[in-house]
Amino acid sequence: MRPTLFLFTAALLASGPPVAADLTELEEQAFRAATARVAPSVVRIETLGGLERVGRVLFGTGPTTGLVVGEDGYIVSSAFNFRHRPASILVRLPNGARKPARLVATDHSRMLVLLKIEVDEPLAVPEFAPLEELRVGQWALALGRAFEGDEPNVAIGIVSARSRVWGKAVQTDAAVSPNNYGGPLIDIAGRVLGVVAPLSPQGTDEMAGYEWYDSGIGFAVHADQVVRALPRLMAGEDLHAGLLGVNLRGGNPAISEAVLANCHPNSPAQKAGLEAGDKIVEVDGRSVERTAELREALAQFYAGETVRLAVVRNGERLEHEVELVAALAPYEHPFLGFLPMRGPQPGEGVAVRYVYPESPAAHAGIRRGDVVAALAGKPVAAPDRLREELSQYEPNAEVELAVLRDGETLGITVTLGRLPEEIPQEELPSALGGIDLPEEAAAPQGTVSAKVPEFPNDAWAYVPGSYRPDVPHGLVVWLHDPEGLQWDELVAQWRSECDRGQWILLAPKSTDPRRWDRTELPLVRRLIDQVSGEYAIDPARIVLAGRGAGGAMALLAASQNRDAVRGIGLIDAPPPGRIAPNEPLQRLAFYVAHSEKSRHAAAVAPAVERLREAKYPVTLKHLGEAPRPLTPDERAEFSRWVDALDRL
Repeated sequence: MRPTLFLFTAALLASGPPVAADLTELEEQAFRAATARVAPSVVRIETLGGLERVGRVLFGTGPTTGLVVGEDGYIVSSAFNFRHRPASILVRLPNGARKPARLVATDHSRMLVLLKIEVDEPLAVPEFAPLEELRVGQWALALGRAFEGDEPNVAIGIVSARSRVWGKAVQTDAAVSPNNYGGPLIDIAGRVLGVVAPLSPQGTDEMAGYEWYDSGIGFAVHADQVVRALPRLMAGEDLHAGLLGVNLRGGNPAISEAVLANCHPNSPAQKAGLEAGDKIVEVDGRSVERTAELREALAQFYAGETVRLAVVRNGERLEHEVELVAALAPYEHPFLGFLPMRGPQPGEGVAVRYVYPESPAAHAGIRRGDVVAALAGKPVAAPDRLREELSQYEPNAEVELAVLRDGETLGITVTLGRLPEEIPQEELPSALGGIDLPEEAAAPQGTVSAKVPEFPNDAWAYVPGSYRPDVPHGLVVWLHDPEGLQWDELVAQWRSECDRGQWILLAPKSTDPRRWDRTELPLVRRLIDQVSGEYAIDPARIVLAGRGAGGAMALLAASQNRDAVRGIGLIDAPPPGRIAPNEPLQRLAFYVAHSEKSRHAAAVAPAVERLREAKYPVTLKHLGEAPRPLTPDERAEFSRWVDALDRL
């Protein structure tokens, strides 16, 4: 509580009842005073022209908000307000004057833009509150100037958390929306705590976090970070998040140690000499222990800045200077050329189930039944370990394999290739290799309910009758189209393929049978986690698929669950627009089936080209003239695609 407010409150308490009414009046006076103090710095922004729609978001010409940061006409706002690339920008000052504005630069890390107008007299610059004075639970007011009238619109709440979105933002429960994106979040004294913007810990573009508006979760970029970025933005420099180019081991970033799983080829990390297995313990003098701490520490830096890292390797402390970059070259996964056996194997190593004809493995003389025991001298006890070691390389690299065959160890050199887009056309051999497994399964088979208690949606899974807990199974999450989910019909179509390909079919039902809603996206991950907890699921063969609008939902769900999903199946569905970077440890493949008269047909070819430019393998299937479901032969082919996603 500010000192002046505290004195007023103390005086009221000493004067006796009615205290409650006086406190309410005092609060209102404080809110009005805080708003009045910052109001001269809050401006209205009007945009004209540009795109009507970005993704599923319809942009209008309605006004938004900006905050004065320089008396000579500099104004910051949210990058969301300019995602549609308007043809012209007008700024309406608190005195009613309208000024044309130009966009000077964009901070792509914190999703802010800097505008400049010509001024007749100095503008009012607000006071920024120091970060160290920010307290959880203090009053927070989100201001906008999107409506007509002389005063800003105000939403009142509290600071509900600080250092959110990897240390970039303060969180508030004050209502935030496109009306006050770009406006200030202020304290009870009228000082700026931050600039309101839609942000997300997972997303990295201007639209990320937009779906949370008016939800009780809002973000504002810390005021001190806005001030820090201003000199470079005023110089016309676009700012980007600084990338190190590493993947980390472990799952939960809050508890996992900051140990490198791999470095992207040609990344700043690799060029600086970092290696898989290094544990990062310090970033620019700041100690880090967990993955989340490392991400937060690195998030403070922009591309082009140099960061000092301390790592521990085999008990020895090493220090490196690394210059961060704005983007990494698209990563392309290498391909040895075989499928691994599944289930328990005799001894350690990766047993070869199937060798792709004309693949690197085939040319090197690897055969079905061989066991790959090591790559580049490093033991590989299981397929996921071999896959992780391969992520250190790119196509055309030479690797040395230790291969066990008939009691001998062979050294075989393989020149890595590219992941194929073609589906094996012949029936694939058994993935079990004749190993005897227990007769009894540890979990129900056939149709089982997969309902998540927190969601009203019904969901079912089909588990093959041959399921055994020793054998990792694939998982295909089918998201139905607007015709609704007909579970019995769906199972009848896919049962034999599930049995043959060793994968589980999972199908949730939307609350509204005619459409999916974005609020149902978390349901998909909860179902994946639930089934993975009850059954042996192969993380290399988790697929989201659907036809029509179900495919569109599959794309959205996959974008939010990139760490878990390894395949996306789209049947006459909207193809992806914006393409996320390919990840060495998170392989992703696309199956795209479309018809000539599909409403999305014209977008398929350019989308596939973008996917391939981003180094994703895309299996393209033409369904003929009219939209239709997959035929039995096409379902069998799709099942082989799922079966082969664990390829090495």
